[in-house]
Amino acid sequence: MSIVRLIQFTDLHLYGQENGCLRGVPTLPTLATTLAHARLGAWPPDALLVTGDIVQDDPAGYVHFRRLFGSLAVPVLCLPGNHDDPVRMRQMLADPPFVAGGHLELGRWRIILLDSVVPGKAGGALSETSLAALDAALAQADERPALVCLHHHPVPMHSRWLDQVGLANAHEFFAVIDQHPNVRGIVWGHVHQNFDALRNGVRLLATPSTCAQFRPLAEQFELDPRPAAYRTLELHPDGTIMTDLVWVNEVAPQGSMSAA
Repeated sequence: MSIVRLIQFTDLHLYGQENGCLRGVPTLPTLATTLAHARLGAWPPDALLVTGDIVQDDPAGYVHFRRLFGSLAVPVLCLPGNHDDPVRMRQMLADPPFVAGGHLELGRWRIILLDSVVPGKAGGALSETSLAALDAALAQADERPALVCLHHHPVPMHSRWLDQVGLANAHEFFAVIDQHPNVRGIVWGHVHQNFDALRNGVRLLATPSTCAQFRPLAEQFELDPRPAAYRTLELHPDGTIMTDLVWVNEVAPQGSMSAA
């Protein structure tokens, strides 16, 4: 069976106004540049993965997202972040090529899209219903390798301010994950920085934003001057994940993949 290829974008923070800026970064033009950069590489992927904060508290931003991503003839897998309106997001992204939540099969893999949003809060949590759905989706995967996707970080980033707004019930999340050896990777957004580690053989991956970045290991909120980024993922039939983090600059993407 063939390799499944994904490209992950996260924390787009779009506004209804085309010139809207987040911390001095014009989010729509920067997203367009990031997407164009990704298309210079191996295109098309089997799907695009967008892990939350599509908009910056402005549902009108979904119009721009639909325009940019809707014409690419590639499935766009979406989940909400703390700056999204989950109900409005699902309404705006209810039609193909968009997939807003739930789970699906790509090649031999099962991809699971979780909603970790707690209304009115920067931090997140998974409801009992979401945890039960995750457990069922993994149990019914017929031994398919699984990639679990959410917005909030389930492990510490070792940044005091940021770890106050992570996944509040991470222990309950991992209690489910640990029951299913077919889980091969967990990916998230929210943290605006890179993270790559292993936990019990499961690849843990966070990806920087398509706009502004947060400085790693900071005690208090601090921006990082690094540019926009995205992540490429190759999901192999044997459960191996190969990935490359791509920082957007003037050079076409050509980084080497790392495996686990």
